[in-house]
Amino acid sequence: MASALTSAPPLGWVGIFRLGLVQTALGAIVVLTTSTMNRVMVVELGLAASLPGFLVAFHYAVQMLRPRWGHGADVGGRRSVWILGGMAVLALGGVGASLGTAMMGEMQATGIAVAVVSFFLIGVGVGAAGTNLLALLATRVEAKRRAPAATVVWLMMIAGFAVTAGLAGHFLDPYSPERLVMVTAVTAAGALTLTVLALWRVEGRAPVASAAVNSAETRQRPAFADVLKEVWGEEHSRRFTVFVFLSMLAYSAQDLILEPFAGLRFGMTPGESTQLSGVQHGGVFVGMILAAVLATRFGQGRAEVLRLWTAGGCLASAVALYLLATGGVMSGAWPLKTNVFFLGAANGAFAVAAISSMMALAGRGGRRREGLRMGLWGAAQAIAFGLGGFLGAASVDLARQFLLAPGEAYAIVFALEATLFLFSARLALKLTRPSPATPEPEAETGTLLPSGPSGAAAPAAQQRL
Repeated sequence: MASALTSAPPLGWVGIFRLGLVQTALGAIVVLTTSTMNRVMVVELGLAASLPGFLVAFHYAVQMLRPRWGHGADVGGRRSVWILGGMAVLALGGVGASLGTAMMGEMQATGIAVAVVSFFLIGVGVGAAGTNLLALLATRVEAKRRAPAATVVWLMMIAGFAVTAGLAGHFLDPYSPERLVMVTAVTAAGALTLTVLALWRVEGRAPVASAAVNSAETRQRPAFADVLKEVWGEEHSRRFTVFVFLSMLAYSAQDLILEPFAGLRFGMTPGESTQLSGVQHGGVFVGMILAAVLATRFGQGRAEVLRLWTAGGCLASAVALYLLATGGVMSGAWPLKTNVFFLGAANGAFAVAAISSMMALAGRGGRRREGLRMGLWGAAQAIAFGLGGFLGAASVDLARQFLLAPGEAYAIVFALEATLFLFSARLALKLTRPSPATPEPEAETGTLLPSGPSGAAAPAAQQRL
């Protein structure tokens, strides 16, 4: 069969930046729902901290459906529609969550019910938009640009967190329920508008296929369960799912315990521990930039280089966490800020390399399964994030039941996290090694492949990631 399916040209830096704006918009809404409303429920309303904790965990649990949303875009052939639809649902959920939070002061049960429904919508929106945004990047970004593209997109999401937190904090004072709803509604409307503008014609026209291919695809659109089973049967997809879960579990378990550790072990005030968090984020920024520049400069985005950077980031994160554990049990001074900056830099390098590897592996095997693979890995990440914060904090509480010194309890948990990163590094070294039966494509430049009757890619074409 002649080559029957073509796609738009690779994304340039302007296109990558525009997709980064979508991540900025997504981050703007998410930070209000998971951070600002969390604080309002606990401080202003005096509710148990377990309530916002449950809501955040619930929105992660909903994202187990990410593979289904990725498959929907794979079949439909248009990802921008799913991204925009997901952002619309996220915006609706964000406004609903603010209404639910505002209602909790007077009608607690009703407000909680509204918040539960809203956080369900937030999970749906983040999952549908985020999965297909990454899939679009995976199919439209050249191999040599993957690492810097991942850095740009993720730093723009962090920028969305930072800018929204600063502006929202300004306009929320003095606090009132009405202000919370108004600030959230304005943010959601602005984020949705930004998404529409950023996505305008960025995807290009849908792939053009011959009548014979269109007819065959219409008759033989596989069921989601069958495609999921097929993708799970791919060795690299299964390995990467396990890797994502373990590494993100280790990555997220530190989130809720680092600042309390600084206060209990080193006597830092709330302001000082908050500044310590800023030091960590500064390290993340440096690590991301360093990994993107070096992986591109010396490896041209090759899968082998990404594999090494991913494993190296995991190993460096493990070393930083073991050092934190050492600081927890050693008497005397400890360079905590330097240690935390190193942890942030290692985490940043790991994150960029892992996301770049995800983009590279999403198209491996062809057959228009990029969205489902991204969804599978996104679901593993969401589950890990939902469990990580809870397990990290619960493990500290458990350890403190048997140990008198809080520093020792935190040291045990940091050491466990470091061990998870070591296992993750071992898995990372095997991620992109092609098996003899499925050699890795030499060219990674990217058009969607037509498939023959057996599902194999047409030999004249090569897949663009």
